[in-house]
Amino acid sequence: MTVTKMSWRPTYRSSKFRNVYGKVANREHCFDGIPITKNVHDNHFCAVNSKFVAVVTESAGGGSFIVIPVSQSGRLDSHYPKVCGHQGNVLDIKWNPFFENIIASCSEDTSVRVWEIPEGGLRRHMTEAVLELYGHSRRVGLIEWHPTSSGILFSAGYDYKILIWNLEIGDPVKMIDCHTDVILSMSFNTDGSLLATSCKDKKLRVIEPRSGRVLQQANCKNHRVNRVVFLGNMKRLLTTGVSRWNTRQIALWDQEDLSMPTVEEDIDGLSGLLFPFYDADTHMLYLAGKGDGNIRYFEITTEKPYIQYLMEFRSPAPQKGLGVMPKHGLDVAACEVYRFYKLVTLKGLIEPISMIVPRRSDTYQEDIYPMTAGTQPALSASEWLSGIDRDPVLMSLKDGYHRPNQLVFKAPVKEKKTMVVNGIDLLENVPPRTENELLRMFFRQQDELRRLKEELTTKDVRIRQLELELNNLKNVSPNNV
Repeated sequence: MTVTKMSWRPTYRSSKFRNVYGKVANREHCFDGIPITKNVHDNHFCAVNSKFVAVVTESAGGGSFIVIPVSQSGRLDSHYPKVCGHQGNVLDIKWNPFFENIIASCSEDTSVRVWEIPEGGLRRHMTEAVLELYGHSRRVGLIEWHPTSSGILFSAGYDYKILIWNLEIGDPVKMIDCHTDVILSMSFNTDGSLLATSCKDKKLRVIEPRSGRVLQQANCKNHRVNRVVFLGNMKRLLTTGVSRWNTRQIALWDQEDLSMPTVEEDIDGLSGLLFPFYDADTHMLYLAGKGDGNIRYFEITTEKPYIQYLMEFRSPAPQKGLGVMPKHGLDVAACEVYRFYKLVTLKGLIEPISMIVPRRSDTYQEDIYPMTAGTQPALSASEWLSGIDRDPVLMSLKDGYHRPNQLVFKAPVKEKKTMVVNGIDLLENVPPRTENELLRMFFRQQDELRRLKEELTTKDVRIRQLELELNNLKNVSPNNV
């Protein structure tokens, strides 16, 4: 197969997205004073839904992230409560697409945790997760929710394994063990029946997630793949990476034949990682470089040249990561088709950037808002695991999207058997058999020590208060006699 080289010469084909422009929110609609993490891990450190913005923060001793209601922009109080239950740096956070108060996080402490954020946001620090998931033997760098099933979560660790968690039972139900190095990114096709991964071993894979079978594999020697994304139902994949001459590149692949990319194109000679974002509704691809200030955008078509360059949003402030608002959280009245939340580390700032299609009419623009994936899951975890695939449940953005979700997230209750002698749980203190068990026991003991110290401090304060009250009573009593 011959590799098609894209042409940067502008072709004046008609496109309703040719004049899309990026609009930065006013300063009062930005989120300011946020201690954004300085971790160099190649992730976004930011997750957004129609209720909350979550950002991984810099913290001493353990890992934490902050959750702010979307409507609560402006300067943040320095004592704003955080989600701080992890014992190591938080490396990735993702909102559940169907339960808007449920967020998953993964960390260097080898755990994946699922949290339930109260309505209106946090009022105090949150340390108790709804679920703590242990199964990886090394730090966990990536998590992804299944796109159509309500209780399936994927996690990729530095042990080169992907675990599939069934949150209905709170346990891993499958391990995908076909990678020989660190997994860099994961992406699902529309119904979640296929998983594409990029890996440090320079291979691009298309995997059947339930069986763990590798359906297609590409050795990317010329185009070193960093990130991969499925292009909706087009049966194509798009990857970002680096050429032999260290220029940043994008490549388009046929998901059923990864022998050669269909299109390969150099972007520029900068060094930051290129993050791809694909909007299946508008067929638009956004490319944002880590450490760049700009976001380029393209239109993907089924005919040659396949990738059509549209325009570039420019900004002097470099981005550390970008969160993306789901479709049902966009302002359809303003013809907004995409919204980024850009992390500007140096300023401690989160800056919303709206991508807008310029239209004169105030009426609902049916052509730029087709039926889109909604907030209702198509399947339960057990249905998906049994082999059923379903497309997402679609919704219209025309009549307002706030149809109340009747679903309630129920965490499995795990029975805990205890055998306590002199205040020591003997079953909890069984000698560890593996490194992972040793780590878990160590972190559990750290937690227990921290809790006991806090209890001791509280009791010390109470004793001092009672002593003072006693002295007051002694001083008052002679006068009453």
